[in-house]
Amino acid sequence: MQKSKLLLHCCCAPCSSATLERVQEEFDVDIYYYNPNIEPEEEFLRRAGEEERFVREFRPDGGVQVIVAEYEHEAFEEIARGREEMPERSERCYLCYEMRMRKTAEYAKQHGYDCFTTSLSISPYKSSRWINEIGERLAETYGIAFLHSDFKKQNGYKRSIELSAEYQLYRQDWCGCVYSFQERERKLEARKQINQVGNKERNP
Repeated sequence: MQKSKLLLHCCCAPCSSATLERVQEEFDVDIYYYNPNIEPEEEFLRRAGEEERFVREFRPDGGVQVIVAEYEHEAFEEIARGREEMPERSERCYLCYEMRMRKTAEYAKQHGYDCFTTSLSISPYKSSRWINEIGERLAETYGIAFLHSDFKKQNGYKRSIELSAEYQLYRQDWCGCVYSFQERERKLEARKQINQVGNKERNP
């Protein structure tokens, strides 16, 4: 029986790993790497290269194509303008998900896929409610089915960590945008200061 063709948007190899493992059982899958939020371009290319390496090793039969879209960082800068000071999981992030998923839906419709989805919901830091809301709206707009998902469930995130270790994948602790990186740095600095205070109290 022929499987339906699914276009899977992926942000990085670790997130795509457990997602691809799960959806390939029911779908004929290709991966769409469109992430203009990532900065600088060298980081974008590094993550794209790691995505391609993972798929080559995970599916050496060549059954999964990785489509690396153009690096359109100005598209992200446009939606982030005026929202630079917003924290993670704010309106800026919602618009970023929508931008990437919209491009995926457009590509899927134009190239004959039956449905589309994204690996974004595997992250415990991203709202699957937002992602599915966006996906369903885009499905109506473009006339293509959206695969409703919350890939973090059923130990999906845990499995992504296991596969990352197995394939020695490059993992990141920020989403890729400069605002996420800055928030990460602030948290690291705050943790460092707390540790320093703790050390002084233990060793007066």
